[in-house]
Amino acid sequence: MDQIDRELLAELQRDATQSYATLGQAVGLSAGAAHERVRKLRESGVIRRTTADVDPAAVGSGVLAYVMVDSTSWMGDSAQAFAELPEIVEAHIIAGSASVLVKVRTATTEQLQDVLRRIYAIEGVSGTQATVVLETFFERPLSPLVVDQA
Repeated sequence: MDQIDRELLAELQRDATQSYATLGQAVGLSAGAAHERVRKLRESGVIRRTTADVDPAAVGSGVLAYVMVDSTSWMGDSAQAFAELPEIVEAHIIAGSASVLVKVRTATTEQLQDVLRRIYAIEGVSGTQATVVLETFFERPLSPLVVDQA
């Protein structure tokens, strides 16, 4: 992956609906060359999918919480149990004082409480600690332009 690929990725993250002509112009390529590079980035798995960035509050999921999940056993085999809870939008096995970190979106704090109950029902879960977000300063996608200089 070279600098042009990284610039293409940045442009696509900014607006994935751009035409290949517009995309190519932004990075100094023809439309055909931009299309070919994007195709290769998809085939290689660098671009995993194309999605729409939806405002959570506009669709009734304005409550955001990060939940640290404590366990009595290894939680590495519990991905499916967490995935079955639609309010969980991210789940990660972590190192540290907790075993799993999940990002939860709900419409109300009452719904968040229900999600916490359902998390607690997952085999091996011994407790949860939720942090409710009051305001989000910003969220940004991964920057493909930042390259490790080491």
